[in-house]
Amino acid sequence: MQRSFLLYFLISLVGLIFIGRLFQLQIIKHESYDPIHNAAVKIMYDYPERGYVYDRNGKLLVANQVSYDVMIQPNQVKPLDTLEFCRLLKIDKKEFLKKFKKAEKYASYLPSVFLKQLAKEDFAFLQEKLHKYTGFFIQKRIIRDYPIKAASNVLGYIGEVNEEKARKNDYYEQGELEGKDGIERQYENVLRGRKGKKYLHRNRFNKVTGAFKGGSKDTLAKNGKDLELTLDIDLQVYAQKLMNGKRGGIVALEPSTGEILALVTAPSYDPNMLVGRKRSKNSQILMNKNNPDKPTYDRGLMAAYPPGSPFKMMNALIGLQEKVINPQSSFRCYGGYRYGNRKSEFMKCHCDIYGSPIKLKTAIARSCNSYFSNTYKLIVEKDNMPSQGLNNWNKHISSFGLGNYLGYDLPAGQKGLIPDGTYYDKRLNYRWNGSSTISNAIGQGEVLTTPIQLANFTAAIANRGFFYTPHIVKKIDSTFIDNPKYTTLKRTSINKEHFTPIVEAMHEVFRTGTGKYSQVKGIEICGKTGTAENFIIIEGKKKQLDDHSILVAFAPKDNPKIALAVFVENGGYGSTIAAPITSLLIEKYINGKISKRNKYRELNMINKSLQDIYDIQYPKPQELASGTK
Repeated sequence: MQRSFLLYFLISLVGLIFIGRLFQLQIIKHESYDPIHNAAVKIMYDYPERGYVYDRNGKLLVANQVSYDVMIQPNQVKPLDTLEFCRLLKIDKKEFLKKFKKAEKYASYLPSVFLKQLAKEDFAFLQEKLHKYTGFFIQKRIIRDYPIKAASNVLGYIGEVNEEKARKNDYYEQGELEGKDGIERQYENVLRGRKGKKYLHRNRFNKVTGAFKGGSKDTLAKNGKDLELTLDIDLQVYAQKLMNGKRGGIVALEPSTGEILALVTAPSYDPNMLVGRKRSKNSQILMNKNNPDKPTYDRGLMAAYPPGSPFKMMNALIGLQEKVINPQSSFRCYGGYRYGNRKSEFMKCHCDIYGSPIKLKTAIARSCNSYFSNTYKLIVEKDNMPSQGLNNWNKHISSFGLGNYLGYDLPAGQKGLIPDGTYYDKRLNYRWNGSSTISNAIGQGEVLTTPIQLANFTAAIANRGFFYTPHIVKKIDSTFIDNPKYTTLKRTSINKEHFTPIVEAMHEVFRTGTGKYSQVKGIEICGKTGTAENFIIIEGKKKQLDDHSILVAFAPKDNPKIALAVFVENGGYGSTIAAPITSLLIEKYINGKISKRNKYRELNMINKSLQDIYDIQYPKPQELASGTK
């Protein structure tokens, strides 16, 4: 009796479970049911066009072209003549099996890419034959096209969605394309649009018989939105041309808005190299960690260099704000600055003003190390509290955006380093003073900044004490971006009146100082040259290499339209390479052309290559391993 009851109970329970499940599928989940797991349903994706990208003057930078992928849905594949199919796709059987297993491992019921980006002639031929191979179909996709071979670091590229992301993100399927760098990555959700889906019903012979549920589940594709960048592509192309044969970064900003006019890294590459079937091969070359040129490494945003002499203006501004100097304060220079009793504790200076009083304007124009070493020491040792003095110094510098991420709308970034009192308390066990850290006075020591940070610092000086966060996108679908992050004015901690003597001194740099040979007739340029020492560790030993050539500048002096920072790795004095490049860029942007009198300067910079220096100073990996030079 008990056994009969148990049997009836189990039968009833199983029946109720089946009825409940059917009720859930047919009634409760009927409207929200996703047919993707249904073997009788074929899904066709309609991929939208990605948004186009233009520069600030409406010049097309990124367009689209059609590509065709061979897709596979493993649970639909029927036995086939593998060798014949491989001949059609121009692959071997080993590759076929590898791709099939990968698709099956991802999800047997989901379509994924089997062979990507067919050539047009292969697509036309294969389309006629593919109906014989159940489970395979051709999917049209949109890939990128770059009419102008420039700004690859800004634009980025698109690449395949990996398996992990496809599992975590409901929007993407494995093998689809997404932005991988630059604005393609940062503005992916804006550029990609929304793909459409068509659900098609098929019978037991795998033939499509019509729309699933009358097309009620279908969705339409929506094209991505267009972007207008702040970039001036003519200036960008010209800057890249001037950096031929050199390594480094150039960043140009519009001071009144924070808009990025040019963002150059050198060496760079043609963005079309990461499009199409050759992308995989080219990416291995471009992204190889052992490639000393690092063409995919954005030096304008990522490379943290000692800022050198341009940093002297920062110490001058802090000195004025803290009232330890004034524009008439003077110090004497005897070929350098002695900060200790040892012979090695002497900082050389090349201002060539021996024993005479040097005031602020002349100190900046002639780049006197002694003047700014004295100023820095007064700042740090104010009130005889070095740690507190350096914390205050750090606070002022941070207000210019140095030592932290600026918050621009690009995915790459580097904080740099502006040390504070705590930093040295830990490293030097509280036994330090201004002399112990004197290299900070001239932008050496532990101080590190990126080109975009120095360009922003220069824009703040051009604006006499404020700046806007740098940004690269101006409009989305013809609508100006109204983001407070980029439209809110940010004030520095330095009073406005202290910028006047600094601006005058920067103007003097190009009149009579270290930048005098790079003047542009009719344009009042304010700037500061710099030469930063450069060291590298090879096989555990510190080796000094050729100095970096640096210049920051803005123009015109009143109502400035451009502010920029130029870094040329191992370029030597700032006046030799960075200064002429800077003046050419300013002339090109403001006047739209280079005057005849400056054509020789232009030709000299375009043809100037430092490759011989790089080949000597940076041994190739195999040379390092063998110990050869």
